[in-house]
Amino acid sequence: MAAGTSSTSARSDSATRTEKDPLGALAVPASALYGAQTVRATQNFPISGMRPLPMFVTAVVWIKKAAALTHKQTGRLDPKLADAIVAAADEILGGAHRDHFVVDVYQAGAGTSHNMNVNEVLANLANEHLGSARGSYAPIHPNDHVNMAQSTNDVIPTAIRLGALALARDLVAAFGMLRDALLAKGAELDDVLKSGRTHLQDAMPIRLGQEFRAYGVTIDRNLKRIAMAATFLRDLGIGGSAVGTGVNVEPEYPALMVEHLRTITGLGLEEGTDRIQLMQSMGDAAGFSGALRTLAVDLGKIASDLRLMASGPRTGLDEIRLPAVQPGSSIMPGKVNPSIPEMVNQVCFQVMGNDTCVAIAAEHGQLELNVMMPVIAHNIFLSEMILTNAARSLAEKTIAGIEANREMCAYWVERSAALATALAPQIGYARAAELSKQSVKENVLIRDLVKREHILPESEAEDVLDLRKMTEIGVPGGAHGGVSAG
Repeated sequence: MAAGTSSTSARSDSATRTEKDPLGALAVPASALYGAQTVRATQNFPISGMRPLPMFVTAVVWIKKAAALTHKQTGRLDPKLADAIVAAADEILGGAHRDHFVVDVYQAGAGTSHNMNVNEVLANLANEHLGSARGSYAPIHPNDHVNMAQSTNDVIPTAIRLGALALARDLVAAFGMLRDALLAKGAELDDVLKSGRTHLQDAMPIRLGQEFRAYGVTIDRNLKRIAMAATFLRDLGIGGSAVGTGVNVEPEYPALMVEHLRTITGLGLEEGTDRIQLMQSMGDAAGFSGALRTLAVDLGKIASDLRLMASGPRTGLDEIRLPAVQPGSSIMPGKVNPSIPEMVNQVCFQVMGNDTCVAIAAEHGQLELNVMMPVIAHNIFLSEMILTNAARSLAEKTIAGIEANREMCAYWVERSAALATALAPQIGYARAAELSKQSVKENVLIRDLVKREHILPESEAEDVLDLRKMTEIGVPGGAHGGVSAG
C-alpha cells in the first residue's frame, strides 16, 4: 500500500480501511473523509470532546481553495486537480461534510492536526470527484497538492486573521443594532428624571434618557476600537511557509493568494510586508482579543446597571421594567428575573477569561513560531460568536421593550440627600452638608426642609431646586449666586 488502501468495500460503522502516514499503518473508518493523520490526532487528543468551531474549518478551507486557484493560475497544479480541490472546498463551504472535522480543540501545537484534517478531507472529496476511492490519495495527495506551498505555520495564523475578520462582520452588525436600540431608548426616556447614584449612594439627578444615551455612546466607542484592532488583522503572512522565509513558495504566490482570498471572503485584505514577523508574533490577534475584552467589560457593566435599576419590584430600585421573557423561579410564583442581562453578564465573564487565555498563549511563542495557535483561534472565535449573539438578544429581547417606572423614578429623586448639592453655591458647602444630614435623620425632603427652615426665599428655592435644570450644565440659581461672608 502506498498512501492508503481500503481493507473492505463496505462502509458500515465498523468497517475500516488501512492507510499509512509517516509513522506507519493505521485503521481509518471506511466512511471517513479524513485519513490516518486525523485518526492519530483523535487518538492522541481525547481532551474536551469539543470539535473545531465552524469558522476555524471555514477559514482553513478558504485558504486551500485560494491556493488551488493560485497554483492553477501559475501552472504549478494541473487544472483538473485544482478544479477538483476547488469543487471539494465549495461543498464544505456550502455546509456539507462538516462532521468530518473531528480534531479536539486542544491538540498538538500550531494546529498541524487541524490543517491535516482539512487537507485529508479535501483530498478524499476531490479524488471522489475524479473517480478515485477514499484513502487512495491519487491523483490528489493531501500534502503534495492540497497543501502545496503551504505550512501549518502560515496557514493557521492566516486562518485566525480571516476567521476573526469574518466573524467581526456579524459582531459589528449586532452591536450596531444594540447601540441604536440604546440611543433610541435614550431619546424615548429623555424626560424621565431620576436620582443619579455614585458609590451606590444618592447623587445628583440625571435623566433616564441620558443614562441610556451614554450606554449607546459606550457601545459606539467600542465599535471604533474593534475596527481599529481589526485593521492589523488584514495583513496576511500567507506564503511564509515553514519559518516565514517562503521556502518552496513561488514569488508570485503571496500576492495571488491575497487577491483570491479577497474575492472568496469579501474581506479587505493586504499582503503582509514582513512574513517572518507575522509568523513570529500573535500580537495582532492578542490586540483584537483585547478589544473584545474591553467591549465585554463595558457590555457587562451595562447589563449590571439594568439589573440594578430593575431590582424589586417592591424591595429594590424598580426604576425600569424589563420585558418578561420567562418565569423566574421554580418555587416562587409570579417571580420574573432579568434573565437576558444575567446571560449577558455570563457571556462577558467568559470573554474576559478567553482573552486571558489568548494573552498568555500569545506571549508563549518561541523564536520563529507560536505553537499555541489552536487555543488562540478557539478563544477569539468563541468570544466573537457569543458576544454577537448576546448583543442581538439584549437589543431585541430587553432594550427595545424597557419601560420606565416614572412614579418610582420621581419618588427616589425627590428623596435624594444629594439635592443639597444644588444649594452649595448659595449657602456654602458646610451648611448644605448639614441640611443633607438633617434630611436623612428626620426623613424630610430637602425641598421641604429648605422651605421649613427658610433657607432661601421661596421663588429662589424653587429655581435652585429645579430638578430638570440640575441635569444640565450650569449653576443652580444662576451663575451669579454666591455665598455670603457672614
